[in-house]
Amino acid sequence: MTAEPPNLTWRPMAVSDAAAMADLLNAVDAEDHVWGRYTVDDAADELGSPIIDLPTATLAVFDGPTMLGFSAVHHEPTAEVVHRTQAAGAVRPDRRRQGLGTTLLRHGLETARTLHARHHPTLPLVVESVYGEHVDGAVALYRAAGMTATRWNLHMRHPLGAAIPVAPVPDGLRVEGWTAETDEEFRAVRNDAFQTDGSARLGAEEWKVWAVNANVRPELSFLLRDVRTGTAAGIVLTVCWEADTAATGIRDAYLGVIGTRPAYRKRGVAHALISHTLRAAQDQGYGRASLRVDADSSSGAFGFAQRAGFVTQDTQVHYCIEG
Repeated sequence: MTAEPPNLTWRPMAVSDAAAMADLLNAVDAEDHVWGRYTVDDAADELGSPIIDLPTATLAVFDGPTMLGFSAVHHEPTAEVVHRTQAAGAVRPDRRRQGLGTTLLRHGLETARTLHARHHPTLPLVVESVYGEHVDGAVALYRAAGMTATRWNLHMRHPLGAAIPVAPVPDGLRVEGWTAETDEEFRAVRNDAFQTDGSARLGAEEWKVWAVNANVRPELSFLLRDVRTGTAAGIVLTVCWEADTAATGIRDAYLGVIGTRPAYRKRGVAHALISHTLRAAQDQGYGRASLRVDADSSSGAFGFAQRAGFVTQDTQVHYCIEG
């Protein structure tokens, strides 16, 4: 590691940094292939999110107008059992090995503890960072900070076409599309579906930031409804990033949220929803579909995705530290 360059500016991020942030993230993705491309509007939406306190929870380093790296921490407002905070960050590839990442990660860990003491001091704290397992520098950085790999997420793609599985809608259920009127039902199904794996419930503001944002595709987002009771049984919420399409020339339908209420599991709900969504993506001219699954999930999500025709492209690792 070389000495940190002089005359750098360190300060919290601001919404006005959207263009600099998008430029940084796109430079990082071109090298690391970890999260996809960003438009300035994408970055502005994240920086303007009501669920992050920019002055408290972020730090960026600049060389003139160029953002070299950043740290941003998100806490869980609705945590009940464990307070799991997310410490995200990145450093521009040509400015690595200069100590910037170490300083930014230290900020992330310290800020996570500060937010924990403010919001959930009686709960156990877990600080988590997620990055591609193929990026050796990031792996070394997390390990040096005492963080341990605990989960592996597989990024999988589907070619559409003949690989789309045939899966009928289960008896007694019907397909409906996402609308502003059914949005709250989508959130409720997500929260019920993920409650069994320890995930915190998403509040309305978090849902709008992380799920139903400008990139959501209503025409590729569906729920299955129980005709007799009117209950929403399962959902698929799909997004597509314009910046990725511009960079690759391929429209990718990313199945960002897939969930089935516990009472409707083992009835083919998710299989039917995925098949329906893939066929809709094919009909609408998308070039492929993708999703992420937990490699070790007790739900068997990885095997399920394989059987549906998805193929693993890369792996992201969750690095954690307690307290």
